[in-house]
Amino acid sequence: MTLSALDRSRAGQILARLGGRRILVVGDVMLDRFIVGTVSRISPEAPVPVVRYRSEHVRLGGAANVAHNLAALGANVSLIGIVGRDAAADRLREALTKAGVPATHLVVDPSRLTTEKVRVVTERNQQVARIDYEEDAEASADVQRAMLDQVVALKDQDAILVSDYLKGAVTAGLVRTLVEKRTAGTPVVVDPKVPHLGYYRGASVITPNHHEAEQATHSRIRTESDAQRAAQAIRAEVGCEAVLITRGDQGLWLSAASEEGAAPAAAREVSDVTGAGDTVVATLTLGLAAGATLSEAALLANVAAGIVVGKFGPATVSTAEILERI
Repeated sequence: MTLSALDRSRAGQILARLGGRRILVVGDVMLDRFIVGTVSRISPEAPVPVVRYRSEHVRLGGAANVAHNLAALGANVSLIGIVGRDAAADRLREALTKAGVPATHLVVDPSRLTTEKVRVVTERNQQVARIDYEEDAEASADVQRAMLDQVVALKDQDAILVSDYLKGAVTAGLVRTLVEKRTAGTPVVVDPKVPHLGYYRGASVITPNHHEAEQATHSRIRTESDAQRAAQAIRAEVGCEAVLITRGDQGLWLSAASEEGAAPAAAREVSDVTGAGDTVVATLTLGLAAGATLSEAALLANVAAGIVVGKFGPATVSTAEILERI
């Protein structure tokens, strides 16, 4: 069972309506820092490569990367998340501002580190090591209240997107408030994590990847029939309207009461899958906000993912790139 193809004319109509859509993103913001160098020898101190420093750059990660993807597609984005009072938070705000995403709704928790992933990579994009600066305990009651205040203050959104990375920002009470806040017709889309499945009741769509869907259903997903059963089981358990399982090089599976089917992978070449899920959920949400059907938005998201995996690190796509690929 395959989703009906999205023709170029219809895709162009949807993509033309993406600009200016108001999207609220709530979740775990991160900073991805890349230290780039060359490797020519093994350390005499331990059997590890010696990396000679060449350059360093930062990119947005987690919910911040989702917001960046939305902004790159023309959305008007509001981002709510938690940062510490540290240098990483300053770099994160600077990167958000450069990406066209206001950092004014971030909540500061001085007791926490800003989530930062430091990757040591070679000039050929081979990862040598990764260092994670993070605290994954659930946000304190005061910080949760501060986030809820921000949610309540931001009215009249065209869609709400929850980006859950299990770093403490996404709580049951927060998601409940977001679902209750939605007006008729406003989609609430969740990029989920399995331990929080019970939090997402009432959401419009959740987008587990292949491995998360297997975890959630205690099953193996090897065929489209397996994906169909898993998606239906998750939809029933969570009580959401639809489930979109991203399956890497196997494409995706969409399950909803009104429509169900697969879309084959759209990638021509794969450089780095980092952040591809962020691109999927951002494109899906923005498509729904622009009036696309669920299957149309899923197909646009599939194309966007196929483009972004051909780029290195957390990356974005443009409407022009998507239209060109269709």
